[in-house]
Amino acid sequence: MLVTGGAGFIGSHFADLMGEARVTVLDKLTYAGDKDNVPGHADLVVGDICDRELLRAVVPGHDLVVNFAAESHVDRSIEDPAAFVRTNVLGVESLMRACLEAGVPRVVHVSTDEVYGSIDSGSWTEDAPLAPNSPYAASKASGDLIALSYFRTYGLPVMITRGANTYGPRQYPEKIIPLFLKLLRNGEPVPLYGDGAHVREWLHVEDHCRAVRLVAERGEPGEVYHVGGTTELTNRRLTELLLAATGRDWDLVRQAPDRKAHDRRYSLDDARLRALGYAPMVEFAEGLERLTS
Repeated sequence: MLVTGGAGFIGSHFADLMGEARVTVLDKLTYAGDKDNVPGHADLVVGDICDRELLRAVVPGHDLVVNFAAESHVDRSIEDPAAFVRTNVLGVESLMRACLEAGVPRVVHVSTDEVYGSIDSGSWTEDAPLAPNSPYAASKASGDLIALSYFRTYGLPVMITRGANTYGPRQYPEKIIPLFLKLLRNGEPVPLYGDGAHVREWLHVEDHCRAVRLVAERGEPGEVYHVGGTTELTNRRLTELLLAATGRDWDLVRQAPDRKAHDRRYSLDDARLRALGYAPMVEFAEGLERLTS
């Protein structure tokens, strides 16, 4: 199988999980990718999913392609939207085209709950309209639509997963959990956006990867599958838990101006995935303890 973005956070854990398979990792090795994340059983190809000639050389011969390659940090997307459009839209099209030309029999494109915007109550189903707010979310929604168009127009057997906020080992310290843990362990202040009442579901990276594997094995081409979290927390409550885990006090928390277009709440209905036999195995308390013990 080919795992794009396999030197990054979730992609490298997925490559670990697929240790019994012959795995090729394609990764550009940007700031968030590290060749040390690539498991020993995988072959690393350094390159960009926007490079069509490289894809024509690398993609053929694989039975499964799983796309984790993405620009993924909302704050960075606000500062430089073009980089997100390039990788998350044009890169997806290049990869889908290469998979179609190579006749890849199974393709999974990994996406995010942020494509739906914000939901005040209840949970989104996979049929909910896309209403992204940040440049990151808009680029991911666009990539999803490109991938689905390759199924509907050309018959490419692609499936999409949309996951909740994912955390765990090897996550680059720009996302809230690894960033706050790094700062708090050093006795440095942490920034809490706005009133801290923004709500997120939390999904351990191992559960996320098990879900993607299940979709790769049993999913229906052309379908979208949600991977929900095990715990719903406000950012303020999450901050309290991280303070407790590091033995720090609230005096290290600094109120920061709210992020532009900051979605208030995400929540996914993952009944479709559970019908395939999925159930999360790592509760948030256990996952956080693993990171902090």
